[in-house]
Order: sequence, then C-alpha cells, then structure tokens
Amino acid sequence: MKFQSYWHDTTTPAYDGARPGPVGGHYDVAVVGGGFTGLAAARQLAMAGSRVVVLEAEKVGWGASGRNGGHLNNGLAHSFLAAKSELGIERAVALYRAHDDSIDAIEAIIAEEGIDCSFRRAGKLKLASKPQHFDAIARNFEAIHREVDRDTALLTAVDLKREVGSPFHGAMLSKKSAMMHMGRYVVGLAGAAARHGAAIFEKAAVTAHKNSGGRHTLTTERGIVTADHVLVATGAYTPPMFSYFRRRIITVGSFLIATRPLTPAEIAATMPGNRTCVTSMNIGNYFRLAPDDRLIFGGRARFSATSDQRSDAKSGDVLRASLLQIFPQLAGVEIDYCWGGLVDMTQDRYPRAGYVDGVWYAMGYSGHGAQLSTHLGVIIADAILGREDRNPLKGLAWPAIPGHFGKPWFLPLVGLYYKTLDRLQ
Repeated sequence: MKFQSYWHDTTTPAYDGARPGPVGGHYDVAVVGGGFTGLAAARQLAMAGSRVVVLEAEKVGWGASGRNGGHLNNGLAHSFLAAKSELGIERAVALYRAHDDSIDAIEAIIAEEGIDCSFRRAGKLKLASKPQHFDAIARNFEAIHREVDRDTALLTAVDLKREVGSPFHGAMLSKKSAMMHMGRYVVGLAGAAARHGAAIFEKAAVTAHKNSGGRHTLTTERGIVTADHVLVATGAYTPPMFSYFRRRIITVGSFLIATRPLTPAEIAATMPGNRTCVTSMNIGNYFRLAPDDRLIFGGRARFSATSDQRSDAKSGDVLRASLLQIFPQLAGVEIDYCWGGLVDMTQDRYPRAGYVDGVWYAMGYSGHGAQLSTHLGVIIADAILGREDRNPLKGLAWPAIPGHFGKPWFLPLVGLYYKTLDRLQ
C-alpha cells in the first residue's frame, strides 16, 4: 500500500513547467498558492495580458487539490432549505447556481486547453443512510427541483438497486454533477497558465508579506517579488503572515483510500451506476470509481488537523472498516493507496471570496473546492482586471472564530458532537 495521493502517483508526466532559478521581479498580480484556485486565476489573468506569478510552497496541486475524492458535485454542502433560511432566497439560489457554473467552467477549460483528465458528467447520489434521512432528502429535493434545478430526481430504495450494491433508503440524484482525474487536471491547468504567460515557481513558500502604499512585497524561500495585487489562494495551507484568514479557516483532515482495480463482476456488485456518491451521515463517506476502476473511498475518518503517514494509516484503518460496512462484498479486495491532507472549512461551511486588508482571496470551500475553486479563481481574476463583478459571495459576513488563531484545538469536541448527532438522528 502506498501512502501517497492516488491522483499524484497516477499523473504522468508530472508537471515540469515550473520556472528554475531565483524568484524575482515585479508583476501585476502575485498569486499565493498553486492549486485549482490560483492556477485558474493565473490562467485568466495571463490570457488578459497581465504579468502574473504563482508562488507555490510545494508542487502544483500539492494541497487540497490533490487530497480529495475527485468529485465535481453541483448543489450545496448544506440543504437548500437551510441555505434559504440562513442566506435568503436570492443568495442561496446564486450560490447554488455558482456550483453549476463551476462544473461548466471546468468542462470549458478542459475543452479549450485539451486537458486529458477523464472528465465525465456522472451525476451525484446523496444517499439516505437511515429511513428518516430520506424524508429530509425528499423535502430538500422538492424545494430544489421546484425553485432552482430541474435536473434532479428522487430515487427510492428500489431504484438504487441498479445504482449501488449496498442497501440505502433512497437518494437524490443531481444530474449535472461530474468527476475527473484531479492530478491530470491540475497539471493540465498549470501547463495552460504557463503557456499563456504565467510564471509558476514551485518550492517557493511565502515567508513574509508587506503592503506599502499599494505595492506588495512577497519574500519567498527563493527570492523576493513585488506586485500591484496579491491573491491568497492557500486554503488550509495559509501561511502565518495572512492571519486574517487563519482566524477564520478551520483546517480539517481529509482522508482517502483507493482499492486495487476492481473486476467487472466486482463493479457490477458495488457501483453499477458509476456515479459519485455521498452518504447522509454527519460523519459520512463519499466514493466513486476511478478511471482505472479502483474504488476511491473517503471521509472524515478522524477529526484531526494532522496529516502524516502515521495519522493517515490510522485514518485508513477507520475508512477500511467503513468501506466494509457499506460494501462487505469487497472484504478480500486489497487497498493500494492511503493518503490524507488538510482541507479548509469555515464555521458556517459557506465559502468566502473577495477583497480584504489589501489582498484578494478565495477559500473556505468546506468540501466543495474541487468544483468551486476553478470558477471562483476566474471570478476573482476578473474582479482584479476590473471586469463585471460576478462574485456570489460578495458582502457575506465572515467573523473570526472566537479563540481560534490557526490551530483548531476544538476539533475533537466537534467530532464528538457530530458522532452524537449521528447516533441520535
């Protein structure tokens, strides 16, 4: 079993277009972070003729962009009914449609740049793990289908027999949802940004930032750059000098396992529908088939902000047990990959994007970054260019979390709370 990201390990060739030598010079825009958000923004800016530099602490796609299940799910992390209550109908609809637009934007970039990443409109199943969960899913479906998305359907437990080889109590099907190979997409996106003129530097962690009179100075491990604008696109990996975001972002471990390639008979017995799947538990699981027929299975195995081989192995054991609860027919199937990392959550689980304290930002995707990050990167790039403001999150308050300064000491308590809810609900 390999303790590394399946997406990275199966991306060949790896990205080799990063600039060698020292970092230096002046740019119109400096992008901090070389994941989906930063690279999509850099591509958009470079296409408009801006001088743009991407400063990545590790390798492109190293953070949350390579530590996810490969889902491109439309819809919200919340129920639509809850979003209407919390945000109002206008913003709830705008945010829902932003997820639709996000998948469209990814599909368009893939076509324009010729990126080979196995993109496919698969549809997503929100699976009811308990009978009472189906009632809540049905109420949410009725509102979504009536008010914002006709490309949805409600499936009964009988309908699901042709979709998933495990007994669930019904599901909502979101037909616009998609899947792709995340590693190949991020490498293709980086290559596209570079072809359009963006300067990409890897192993260039930002260690200091100063804003003096609207001129930004960014010190990195490889040199110093100056820029007229800065976009912070670092999510859970935001460095300490950007403390505004660290007080508002909760870093949570995201853990995944991938089986060996399944046989046609095993696929027919587990995932005949070949869609992306998410369970309805608060501490739930998500799964899909990879392009090479592995089952990729993830979840919040442990409420921890630590990710290393030891912690990932512990989480892998938890995920393996969850996998066999759902698919006991896979008991003899080997696990080939086990990996984890940090993802960025907000307290209310709504993402944030905009401009504050002299810098632009987009982050806090709360488990929906694979699809939303590309779109928000483009939107913020357009805002920097002075184009039409299409930000669906503009003006959404983002208070600091009391007592939180970057290290989420409260995660075990959060985990205990959600485990209790799952037992009672």
